[in-house]
Amino acid sequence: MAYGNALSALADPTRRRVFERLKDGPHAVTEIARGLPVSRPAVSQHLKVLKEAGLVADRPVGTRRVYYIDPQGLGALRKWLDGFWDEALAAFQAEAERSAKDMQGRTDDK
Repeated sequence: MAYGNALSALADPTRRRVFERLKDGPHAVTEIARGLPVSRPAVSQHLKVLKEAGLVADRPVGTRRVYYIDPQGLGALRKWLDGFWDEALAAFQAEAERSAKDMQGRTDDK
C-alpha cells in the first residue's frame, strides 16, 4: 500500500505546501523554506517524511542537496487515484447506455 504512506505524508498542510513547491522543479531546502511559516530545519524534517513516503528524492549539487518530486512514488499514488476515475467513468458509461436504451424503448412504444 505505497499510496497509503503518500496520503499520510500529504495529510499535513505544511508538508503539502513543501511538496507543492517542488512541482515546478528541483529546489534546495533554503529555496523551499523561503516564505513558509516554519524554520529551515522544520522544512528538512518535512522533506524527510516525504522522502520516506516515496514522494520526493534528493541529489547532491555542490555542497547542498536538491529535492525533487519522485515520479515513481507519485506514480503509485496516481495509479491508485486513477482506479477511482476508471470506475467512475465505467459507471457513467453504463448509466448513459441504460438511459439511452430506456429512451429508445419509449420512442419505439409510440
